[in-house]
Amino acid sequence: MTASATSVANPLQGLATFQQSPWLDFIRRGFVQDGSLERLVQAGDIRGVTSNPAIFQKAMGEGTEYDAQMRDVLAHATPTPGDLYEQLAIRDIQAAAHVLEPVYAASAGRDGFVSLEVSPYLARDEDATAEEAARLWAAVDKANLMVKIPATPQSIPAIRRSIAAGINVNVTLIFSLAAYRDVVEAWLNGLEELHARGGDLSRVASVASFFVSRIDAKLDAEIDRRVKAGNKEADALRALRGQVAIANAKMAYAYWQQIMQTPRWKALEAAGAQTQRLLWASTGTKDPAYSDVLYVETLIGPHTVNTLPPATMDAFRDHGTPRETLTADVDQARHVMAEADRLGLDLDGVTATLLDEGVSAFEDAFDALLGSVAAKQVALMGNSLTTMKTSLPAELDATVAKGLEEWRRSGAIRRLWAHDASVWTNGPEASWLNWLSAVDAGLQNLDGLEAFQADVKARGFRHVLLMGMGGSSLGPEVLGMTFGKHDGFGHLFVLDSTDPQQVAHYAGQIDPAHTLFIVASKSGTTLEPNIMLAYFLDLARKALGEAAGAQFVAITDPGSKLEKLAQAEGFWKIFPGDPQIGGRYSILSNFGLVPAAAIGVPLRLFLHDAQRGAHLCDASAPPAVNPGVRLGAILGLAAREYGRDKLTVIATPEIADFGAWLEQLVAESTGKQGRGIIPLDNETPGGLKHYGKDRLFLYLRLAPSHRHEQDETVAALMEAGQPVITITLHERRQIAQEFFRWEIATAVAGAFLGIDPFDQPDVESNKVETRKLTEAFEKTGALPPEAPFARFGALSFLADTANTEVLTSNAPDSAAAVLHAHFKRLRAGDYAALLAFIVRNRRTMEWMQHNRLHVRDVCNVATTAQFGPRFLHSTGQAYKGGPDTGVFLQITADDAHDLPVPGTRYTFGVVKAAQARGDFDVLVERKRRALRVHIHGDLHEGLAALASALHDALQAIAAEK
Repeated sequence: MTASATSVANPLQGLATFQQSPWLDFIRRGFVQDGSLERLVQAGDIRGVTSNPAIFQKAMGEGTEYDAQMRDVLAHATPTPGDLYEQLAIRDIQAAAHVLEPVYAASAGRDGFVSLEVSPYLARDEDATAEEAARLWAAVDKANLMVKIPATPQSIPAIRRSIAAGINVNVTLIFSLAAYRDVVEAWLNGLEELHARGGDLSRVASVASFFVSRIDAKLDAEIDRRVKAGNKEADALRALRGQVAIANAKMAYAYWQQIMQTPRWKALEAAGAQTQRLLWASTGTKDPAYSDVLYVETLIGPHTVNTLPPATMDAFRDHGTPRETLTADVDQARHVMAEADRLGLDLDGVTATLLDEGVSAFEDAFDALLGSVAAKQVALMGNSLTTMKTSLPAELDATVAKGLEEWRRSGAIRRLWAHDASVWTNGPEASWLNWLSAVDAGLQNLDGLEAFQADVKARGFRHVLLMGMGGSSLGPEVLGMTFGKHDGFGHLFVLDSTDPQQVAHYAGQIDPAHTLFIVASKSGTTLEPNIMLAYFLDLARKALGEAAGAQFVAITDPGSKLEKLAQAEGFWKIFPGDPQIGGRYSILSNFGLVPAAAIGVPLRLFLHDAQRGAHLCDASAPPAVNPGVRLGAILGLAAREYGRDKLTVIATPEIADFGAWLEQLVAESTGKQGRGIIPLDNETPGGLKHYGKDRLFLYLRLAPSHRHEQDETVAALMEAGQPVITITLHERRQIAQEFFRWEIATAVAGAFLGIDPFDQPDVESNKVETRKLTEAFEKTGALPPEAPFARFGALSFLADTANTEVLTSNAPDSAAAVLHAHFKRLRAGDYAALLAFIVRNRRTMEWMQHNRLHVRDVCNVATTAQFGPRFLHSTGQAYKGGPDTGVFLQITADDAHDLPVPGTRYTFGVVKAAQARGDFDVLVERKRRALRVHIHGDLHEGLAALASALHDALQAIAAEK
């Protein structure tokens, strides 16, 4: 583009003779900053500027000219990619508007405008378009701004509302005369509304952008197709090439002339209103057979605008011929339109298609623009963000890319953030999406949380005991394990078990007089936290008397049974949950933030990190660069298309507890309707031969100054072609970002799997079965009797009829024989699950780990080791509702000691037994391959016997291979 001054007689300047204003369809920061725009304005070559997403994408996606402003913004905040783009764009628009202000003043507000487009994503939403137009108008705060609004049927009312609000409007994407008539009507209505309110009509400018060359491009292709096919009207068709778009524009201008003579317009004109000028858009020539200034030279006339791409502007300046052509040959234009109709070229259909394509093209350009901004933002933020790298087989990588593109085209991430249930099953999902705004809510409530934290420290608690299940306990446990103990705050204990030995152990670890008790239950009716609360409230009363409630804090949904109890008992604090956030998505709400405050986690820093994660996963971040959507697509498509549904977590020790929270989120969200992802936490890495084609590996890594021992293992997995996702945290606090990323990713994976990721039907089924058994105990004083199908020493074996028939078909004569028959059922792609309803401590965890690995290494299948009832509110959903690929060994045992539950007839041991039996009943109801082994007498002697029998069974399986 040349910006050198030319004589007044140059063709561009000559357009003024015919009352047409040339505007430039181009904007770029460097073009404004280096004076190029100003030179064109001063020379009189252009009298306005238009922009669109495609233009901004080229400007922002290339080079470094926006880096300084980006760094300045990012030094003080973490905006979403959409907000960051808007800040950049507004600065450019304001700078260009400043350059054009002399033109605006000299033309009495007729020229000198700069256009900024409302988001193309809103093109089919009247209210959102009108609201964004008003917001952009206020944000730019320049009288010579024009807000661009597309002429979709849905946005036509927004045009009226914006004009009525006194906003300058550039109506874009007009292709048909019918659409133009609707635009004119909206413009007139808007002016009349403004006038009725006493507004100043003289300051409201508008143009109607009528698109030209795209019509010929579409029709010429159809004409050529028909001619090539030997159409008998070939000559008549050829005569219309390159003619229809111009004729269509002339008909629009003729309609404008009629409007200008109506009494309705005359009344508005007398009140000071400006005319709405037709603006010819898309005036660059598409067909090289035509003159490169065709759509400029043929559409010159009074009270119009032509917005020119740089190349077209230069061409017209060089060899264009300015003369009034818009009012010439109007009869011929009518003839062209009649011929197009006679020959069935379907101009109405073509223009409707062009409108849809125009909206889609602007959406595509906006996606590319925001993708460029997001990528630059991530690069500039560096190690303040966690990073994700993937090593995927080529076929899976291509499938993920295709899935991400489908999500982009469908606008699925925007629909997700808009709480649109159609992303999933069109069920109740929209009622469970407030976790999307949990970080913002936490920041809004930060003063109160920090005041609570200061009070906790002032009161000098030595211990914090949190009682809860599932999301209410696993998230806080991650915080305690990851961040450790903070000076001035108590040590965190998380109790999520009904095992009487476990409960007694925690009771022995704390001093009730110096303990802050937190009970967390969304519904307030969950059995486990209720009986834990009953026990420890009774314990605290014995130490503190009736004032014991002053050391208790409840986190529960408003109106719950727990809230009422807390009020009655005089609890120190009651923090509300959000009824529209499910438990497993609640870590960044009060269910995570209150325990974080209680143990001294720096809340402001933690929430700002969480905000970084949330904003980079925002609706404005296109799927390909959206960290949560990318991860979710990998998870969902790996499972759905390739059977890689065993998400195997490898983690460096400092952040390893994250896997326990992750297990619940993924398993409970996706494992249903026979589909799902089975997460495997803490399965110590083994040799490559033990891993099948059902694995997807996640490596969670805290960036060190040295290599981790896991690095070599993961490198070998990648070298072997196993799919690996590596997520690196640069400091522990960044785990907050990962909480949010994984929430988004799990929701996205659920969409790809075609399930509702926010319900947990099989968890509820387990609760029902447990309730039946505890109620039976309350009535009779005993659980219903049960009979093992075999007993060998301290080990009794139980199963339903179907499983018993399989396991006893060869008349097993030992515990090893039973276990051999059971684990012999494992097939490629299956997983083995050890589910132990016993005390969870270092010794039993080591036993579980050793034996799961033994199963893996012999049977070459994925393994999981879980403690009940903890897993019932976590992975239990996937075991019962997910794919039928699990082989389950449930382990129960006699309790060495039991504890009463105050206010009930049953004990903790009875509750645990009822939960184990309820869990097994639901497993067999779902026709799972399940076996229960009960240990009589001493637990550790029984575990040793079970390990010996399992060893023999596995040795026999290995020998048979």
